[in-house]
Amino acid sequence: MKSLGKKIRLLRHQKGWSQEDVAKQLDISIPAFSKIETGITDINLSRLEQISKLYEMTIVQLLTFNDAEQEQKSASEIESIQKKLVEREAEVIDLQKKVIELYEELRHPKAMA
Repeated sequence: MKSLGKKIRLLRHQKGWSQEDVAKQLDISIPAFSKIETGITDINLSRLEQISKLYEMTIVQLLTFNDAEQEQKSASEIESIQKKLVEREAEVIDLQKKVIELYEELRHPKAMA
């Protein structure tokens, strides 16, 4: 149950909700919800269904949700963004070179034949 509680806590944090927010939506006390997150209280099927709906997931998704998968997904997104940034930096450098070349041409026009 501690693993499930950690998943529920992680999902709550991702939504930016407090324990009070979730407890109100589940119509339970804050201490009761806290016990769910810490794994002290076993979650019955109806409560599990209620929690999964709150996070817009199926029960199976909630039970199999893995924060490591989320971290891996985030890492690959960061890697992709970094690659795009490097590409954009190269484009900016090329454009800067062109601007300098054009400026130099304007400053020192070639003799017309």
